[in-house]
Amino acid sequence: MFDTAVLLAAAFVAGALNAVAGGGSFLTLPALVLTGVPPVMANATGTVALLPGYLAGAWGFREDWQPPPGLTLQRMLLLSLIGGAAGAALLLMTSDAAFRRIVPWLLLAATALFALGPRLRAWTAPASGEHAPPSALKATLGVLAVAAYGGYFNGGLGILLLALFGLLGQTQLHAMNGMKNLVSAVLTAIAVLIYAVGGLVLWPQALLMMVAATLGGYGGARVARRIPAPWLRAGIVATGLVMAAVFFWRQ
Repeated sequence: MFDTAVLLAAAFVAGALNAVAGGGSFLTLPALVLTGVPPVMANATGTVALLPGYLAGAWGFREDWQPPPGLTLQRMLLLSLIGGAAGAALLLMTSDAAFRRIVPWLLLAATALFALGPRLRAWTAPASGEHAPPSALKATLGVLAVAAYGGYFNGGLGILLLALFGLLGQTQLHAMNGMKNLVSAVLTAIAVLIYAVGGLVLWPQALLMMVAATLGGYGGARVARRIPAPWLRAGIVATGLVMAAVFFWRQ
C-alpha cells in the first residue's frame, strides 16, 4: 500500500511539473527505485509513465511544428526515431550496477541543465542573428546525439532540445516548443517500444503511474501555475540535487 501511494504521488507531481516546467523524471525514477525496482527497469518504467504527457504536448503544439533551418520535418522525425532507438538499445545493454553508478551523474547533469535553462536559451538565441546556422551534417549529428540521450535517460531532455534548436538558428519560441514536444514524443515512443520488447517495463507500475501522471498534467498544473516561477524552478533544482545525493549515498 505504501509503495502504491509513493508511485501515485510521484507520478502525479511529475505530470504537473512536466506540464509547467519539466523535471518530472527527478521524481519518477527515485520513487520506483525506492519501492524496490532495479535502476534500469525504474528508468524505463518511469519513462513509460510520462509518455502520455509527451504525446499530449506534441499534439497541443501541432500547429507550431516547424523544424530549424537546414532540416525538414521528415528528417527531424527520422533522426528522433534513430537517436531514441539507439539510446534505448544502449540502456538495454547497461547493467543495473553500471546504471546505478551513472544515475547520480546523470541527475546532476540534468539538474544543471534545468537550472541553467534560461541562460542556455539566452546564450543560444543571438547565435542565429550573428552567425550562419550550422551545416546540415552538424545539425543532423546534434539532433541524433540529443535524441540518443533522451532514449537513454529522459531527464533534462527539453532543455537540451531548446538549446540545440537555438544553436541551429531557430528563433521563434513557439516553433522551438512545438519541435521540442514533437521530438520528445517521437523519441520517447520508440524508446518505450524497445524497452517493452526488451522486458524492461513493469507494466502494473507503469500503467498506475501513467494514469496519475496524466491527471497531474491536467489538474496539478493548475495548482503549480499559482506558484511563482522562480520558486517552482528552485524547488525542482533542489529535488534534483537531493535525489542525486541519495543515489551517490546508496552506491
